[in-house]
Amino acid sequence: MSDKPRLGYLGIGLMGEGMTRRLLECGWQVTVWNRSPGRLETVVPYGATAAPTPAAVAQACDILLVCVLHTQAVEEAVFGPNGVIEAESAPKLLIDHSTMDPAATRRFAEKLRQAKGTGWVDAPISGGPDAARVGKMTVMAGGSQADIDAARPVMADLAANYTRMGDVGAGQTTKLVNQLIVGTGFVVMAEALRLAEEAGIDAAALPGCLAGGFADSAILQRLYPQMQARAFEPPKSYSRQLLKDLHAVAGFAAELGLDLPMIKTAESRYKHHVAAGHAMRDSASIIETT
Repeated sequence: MSDKPRLGYLGIGLMGEGMTRRLLECGWQVTVWNRSPGRLETVVPYGATAAPTPAAVAQACDILLVCVLHTQAVEEAVFGPNGVIEAESAPKLLIDHSTMDPAATRRFAEKLRQAKGTGWVDAPISGGPDAARVGKMTVMAGGSQADIDAARPVMADLAANYTRMGDVGAGQTTKLVNQLIVGTGFVVMAEALRLAEEAGIDAAALPGCLAGGFADSAILQRLYPQMQARAFEPPKSYSRQLLKDLHAVAGFAAELGLDLPMIKTAESRYKHHVAAGHAMRDSASIIETT
C-alpha cells in the first residue's frame, strides 16, 4: 500500500488523460470522473478507479485535481449537484489545472474553504499533452505558500517548472498572459509559413535557419513544423479551446482598460476559423484559413 496521499482527478480530456497516466506510473492512487464517461476508458485500464460523480471522487481522495473546460464547468463540478461540496469528507486540497477567470477563482476558493476547509491552488498548465504524459509541464500557480507546498509532491511528478506567482488567482492571471503569447504566436506562425511558401523558399528549412536568432522560440521549433506538415491528427489542442482562451484574455485586458490590438486580431482570426467548421481540430489548423 502506497503512503502517498490519495488523488482524485476531474476531467479526463487530452491533458487529464496524460496527467492521470503519468501519476499512475509514478505510484499514485487516482480516482477519476469525467462528464462523458467514455473518456474514462483512456485511464481505467492503466489503474485509475472510476467514480460516478465529482462528490464521489472528492470522498475518495486527499488531494483533488481538476482540469475541465471553463469557469462554468469548474463551478458545476465543485458546487453543482453531486459536486465536490456535497462530499461528506472533502479533500484537504484542490488543485485546479483548468483555465478560468481569476476573479471567479478567488470566489470559488473562498467558498470552498468556508464550506469544507479545503485549500485551493489555481495551477493552469502549459506544454500540451506530450509534456503532461512525461511530467514536463509548465505550471503557473496561485495560492498560499502552505497550499503551494502541499501540492509540490504531486507537481514534482507532473511539472518541470512549478512557480508560485502570488495568492489565489495569480496562476490564472499568469495563464492569461501565457495564452496571449501562445494565441498570437499561432497566428504569427501561420502567417510566417504562408509567406515562406508563397515566396518559394524552402519553408521546411526555416526553423533550422533561424535557430539561435531573435526569431527563435519554442513556437517556431515545435509549432511551425507541425503547421508546415499539416499534421493535425490526433489534435494536441482544440481550436475552440484556444478561441475561448483568447476571448478571456481580451475581456481581461478590457477590464484593465487596456487596448491590445494583437490579441483582438488573434481572437478574430480564431473566431473565423472556428465558424468555418474547425472547432474540434488542432489549433495549428489555423494555417488552413490563413
